[in-house]
Amino acid sequence: MLSFLPAPVKGVLAIVLVLLNTLWLFPILMVFAIIKLILPAAPIRKGCTIVLNRIAWLWIGFNNVLADVLHDIEWDIRGAEGLSREHWYFVTCNHQSWADIPAIQHVLNSRIPLLKFFLKQQLIWVPFLGIAWWALDFPFMQRHTKEQIARRPELKGRDVETTRAACEKFQYTPVTIFNFMEGTRLTPAKHTNQNSPYRNLLKPRAGGTAFVLEAMGESLHTMLDVSIVYPGGKCGIWDYLCGRVQTIIIDIRTREIPPRFLGMDYQDDRDIRVDFQRWVSELWAEKDARIDELKQGA
Repeated sequence: MLSFLPAPVKGVLAIVLVLLNTLWLFPILMVFAIIKLILPAAPIRKGCTIVLNRIAWLWIGFNNVLADVLHDIEWDIRGAEGLSREHWYFVTCNHQSWADIPAIQHVLNSRIPLLKFFLKQQLIWVPFLGIAWWALDFPFMQRHTKEQIARRPELKGRDVETTRAACEKFQYTPVTIFNFMEGTRLTPAKHTNQNSPYRNLLKPRAGGTAFVLEAMGESLHTMLDVSIVYPGGKCGIWDYLCGRVQTIIIDIRTREIPPRFLGMDYQDDRDIRVDFQRWVSELWAEKDARIDELKQGA
C-alpha cells in the first residue's frame, strides 16, 4: 500500500510505529505481569498468562500488518499446512541475519503458539524486559560449567531440574520453543573459521537443543525444521525494514523427534550424546541440500 515511499522513509516509519506499538502495549503487559507476580494462585496466573500471550501476539501481529502495508514482499511459504496453535513445537532455523526473526514471526505467529526462547538466568534482571520475559513464561535456564560441577558435585543435574520445573506450566498450555541451532549468524568469515562442511550453514550446536529436549521431553515431540532463503541475496534488518527485500522463502518440514532423545541424559550418557550429534548432523546435511534446491528453484 505504501511501498512507493523511499526506502529510508519506510525504514524510519517502521521503527517509529513499532516503537509506538510497544509503548502502547508494554504498560498493559506490565499490569498483568505485576498481578501475576503478587497473586501467585494458579487460576490467576493461568488467566494472566493467557492475556499476556495475547498481548505479545497482538504486538507481533501489528508488526506483521505494518510489514504488509509498507512493503511489497513476495512470501513463498511451503509446508505450513496442518500446523496448529493447540500443539507443542520445537522450532529451529538457519540463521543469516536479524531479519530472520520478524520473517519467521510473520509466517508462524497465527499458525502455532507464541515463539519463546530459552534465556540465561541472569537476563531476568534486565530492566523491564526481564519481568516481561518472566511474565510471558520464557524459560530461564541456569547452566553450570564442568569446572563448577567439579568444585561442587551437588550441582550436577540441577540446571536441568531447575529448567524442567520452570517448564512445568507448559504441560497445560501449548508452547513453541525456538532455537537457532547454529548459535550465531552466518557470515563468510565464520564459515571459513569453522571450516564448516556445509555450503549454506555453520556447524550446528547440538548441546543447546539437547538441553531443551532433556528439560522438556515430556511435552515436546514435534520439530519444525525451518529453512529461510532470500533469493535476492542476504539482507539485514535495516533492509527488511526499508522494504528492500523482494522475496522470502520459508520452507517448513515437520519432523517427529525420536523418542530416545526426549528426556535424555546428554551430558553423562556418551552413547546417547554421540547418537544425538549424529542425528543433528544428518538433519543439517539434509537442510544444506534443501537450501541448495530452494536457491536453484527461486
